[in-house]
Amino acid sequence: MELKDFFEPVGNHIFSLASRQHPLVLANTVDIYREDRFPDISGAHIALIGVGEDRMADTNPGCAAAPDEVRMYFYGLFEGPGKAKIVDLGNIKRGNLVQDTYFAVSSVVETLIRNQTLPVIIGGSQDLTYANYQAYCQLGQIINLACIDPIFDIGIDKTEQTGHRNYLSSILIHQPNYLFNFTNIGYQSYFVDQDAIDLMDKLLFDIHRLGMIRNNMEEAESAIRNADVLSFDISSIRQSEAPGNLNSSPNGFYGEEACQIVRYAGLSDKLSSIGFYEINPSADVGGRTSYLVAQMIWYFIDGFKNRPNDFPDRQRKDSAEYIRYLVTIKEFQNELVFYKSKKSSRWWMEVPCSVGLQMKYERQFLVPCSYNDYLAACQDEVPDKWLQVYRKFL
Repeated sequence: MELKDFFEPVGNHIFSLASRQHPLVLANTVDIYREDRFPDISGAHIALIGVGEDRMADTNPGCAAAPDEVRMYFYGLFEGPGKAKIVDLGNIKRGNLVQDTYFAVSSVVETLIRNQTLPVIIGGSQDLTYANYQAYCQLGQIINLACIDPIFDIGIDKTEQTGHRNYLSSILIHQPNYLFNFTNIGYQSYFVDQDAIDLMDKLLFDIHRLGMIRNNMEEAESAIRNADVLSFDISSIRQSEAPGNLNSSPNGFYGEEACQIVRYAGLSDKLSSIGFYEINPSADVGGRTSYLVAQMIWYFIDGFKNRPNDFPDRQRKDSAEYIRYLVTIKEFQNELVFYKSKKSSRWWMEVPCSVGLQMKYERQFLVPCSYNDYLAACQDEVPDKWLQVYRKFL
């Protein structure tokens, strides 16, 4: 099938009013699938994809209507500084079965990544993260997944069909498995049982409580910079800021914090796809949630336009682009190696492994970190991030 065959065009009513506001609003600068004219993705940096699928969202029905609601606010925003070719491919056609929609999403994401175009998925329910993951399986690419979510979405009964509350279990049991690391950002302890926390620890995954991240947003930056895929559940934002979700609660991130998080994602050279899920227009108040997500997408694109492109891969890490720091820790056999980019002042740690593993885990053995991790090492403390990755290589 051709890429166009998976999509329905965006309705004229979505952008017609916005396009008359000003020649520089996004309605007039984004190449949008309108009627019979499908965008040319060659040379496109970012592709917007609407996925109106919510059949597996038993606790948040109605989120299938989100893509066009978000577009109505997004296309009235100005382009902002910097240049990037952005296309809107329209909405993926709803399959007869949920699995048909998953196949369409994974096929589209795979095609776009091969084209070096970053997919921005506007859901729909968060089980679409599983379809996004399947695209990387088809590419044979080992990835790190980060989720902004108040819970872990591993479900209780592992035999259940993939849904928006247990899709992570489907990813974990998928064979062959291409998930190297999972990171949760913003979980809320009263929504998560201790067994689930113990499981995350056993699997050597990274989990960050809401309060810890809000007190130190720099930790969110390094955690997100380690991800290939970011899945954002809108219920992680407090209800007063984003009421358009039947699972939202009084606590969560503020709107500006959510925008900061996705801008970090845009700045990450490593991240190659992102999804916004669980926006429910039927539960929204005055379009507040859709408007916020539109602005979040804007901030993500702004970050993307300012990517420093300074990921220290095997070929670049020892070049003059980086300052290399060696730290010796008492009673610890490994010398810790840190890299600081001269361009962005961002930090990475190198986790020792064989040349063969370096080739296999090209984008995993250099772990994004913060200046605080370097300071901790200087105080004879081995950073938890370093230990987690090191144990995975054993």
